[in-house]
Amino acid sequence: MSEGSTDQVVAFVRDLIVRGRLRPGDRLPAERELAVQIGVSRPSVRAGLHALAAMGVVQSRHGSGTYIPSGPPALGSEPLSFLAALHGFTHDEMYEARRILEVEAAGLAAERATHEHLATLAEEVTGLFATRDNPQLFFVHDINFHRAVADAAANPIVASLVGMVSAMYYERRKETVERASDSDLRDAAEAHRRIYQAIRVRDAAAARRAMNDHLLQAFRYQAQETERSAKAAAAAARQRPGRASGGAR
Repeated sequence: MSEGSTDQVVAFVRDLIVRGRLRPGDRLPAERELAVQIGVSRPSVRAGLHALAAMGVVQSRHGSGTYIPSGPPALGSEPLSFLAALHGFTHDEMYEARRILEVEAAGLAAERATHEHLATLAEEVTGLFATRDNPQLFFVHDINFHRAVADAAANPIVASLVGMVSAMYYERRKETVERASDSDLRDAAEAHRRIYQAIRVRDAAAARRAMNDHLLQAFRYQAQETERSAKAAAAAARQRPGRASGGAR
């Protein structure tokens, strides 16, 4: 399965939406049918649908299929991304915004989640543990889990805001997620499971604590990844031919 095949799936579904062939509430064709129509493998279709879900374009419903969401309204990340570029949103500010939104969303989800919401959360947690050897796919399950928590909060404004921030976070993070260590991914999967378990037993306070702890942990891990990346880049620069002698002039 190649990244190009995944991009084909994303482009195909986007084209159907642009041409009005898919509207809010519509169900997408089955994976097998999409694979034939696009000319890619079923794993590629599955990966493409996961990516679309991370962007908020589609939504998987347990035992039913994949749909174009009818609500809450999906807010694109473009305006927020533009402001981020203009004003230089920092790593700290991104996580601060996520904590403000997602900690309370987890508490509301514990009070309001339906059986369908719980089934979706359980699926994403299972996906996290199953894809630790594939950081890109792991990250998609991560984003989808957070979107599912926001949906379970049953407040369309909160869900839309979390979706917008998640879309921007996905675009920023997908380029660097490969640097995550196996232990980091394992800890992240466990953290998501704790959030899910608190929501499942309707313990709002525990859900808020688990979400807050997870976001603080993720913030620390990404800071470490950035540091490791900077050290690796510096080491690579020192090893380039000509560096030691100053190179040609």
